[in-house]
Amino acid sequence: MLCKRIIPCLDVKDGRVVKGTNFINLVDAGSPVELASKYSNEGADELVFLDITASSEKRKTLITLVKEVAREIRIPFTVGGGISELRDIETLLKSGADKVSLNTAIVKNPELIIQASKHFGSQAVVAAIDVKFVSDSYKIFIKGGKEETELEGFDWCRKVTELGAGEILLTSMDRDGTKSGYDIEFLKKLTSFVSVPVIASGGAGSKEDFLFAFKNSNVDACLAASLFHFNILPIKELKEYLHKNGVSVRL
Repeated sequence: MLCKRIIPCLDVKDGRVVKGTNFINLVDAGSPVELASKYSNEGADELVFLDITASSEKRKTLITLVKEVAREIRIPFTVGGGISELRDIETLLKSGADKVSLNTAIVKNPELIIQASKHFGSQAVVAAIDVKFVSDSYKIFIKGGKEETELEGFDWCRKVTELGAGEILLTSMDRDGTKSGYDIEFLKKLTSFVSVPVIASGGAGSKEDFLFAFKNSNVDACLAASLFHFNILPIKELKEYLHKNGVSVRL
């Protein structure tokens, strides 16, 4: 059995890690380099770095900062934000990223998933999907949650895997920062029809939320931010709890 993964997320704005609620009301959470080093040493399985305003500001990812973070860690590293073409992906992979997270770009140009998976392998392509419940259905949002699209959540998840994405990072905008638990119903349905690994994001508020997600939705990983950034829940403590409750994790 593959071990379940615990993944801290660095949402980066203006060179600093930030955290908000429902994608708004952002507060400073620290230095990306310092937090990355801390999580790598504490036993995180992977690290996600998202330059959350790159797409809306129509600029590229903060490459220098990505390189600094990559030098500090010894775990798989996913980077997203501001990616619009193959050259951007190549630059990030050469700068220390192991995978890239694609969101706005693949909604605007789904062909990019096909191109990226062919050039770099599907294992390097993570489809980051932000969903929000709007008018009785799940809608896809882009540009850091600022822009609603016409895409339906489950349809888009199915489409990205058909095009070649090797993993889905599914964020519930409704749960983001609320500490009310992951959107288990969405995740349970999603993992029932996609064959790629799914990372749950949005809503973690306690050790029990991680356990419930792993036990009830068949996700491969759980991502969290504020719980880790503000020292509410140490990664080591979380993993020991999961292990004691029958979840296979890397200790």
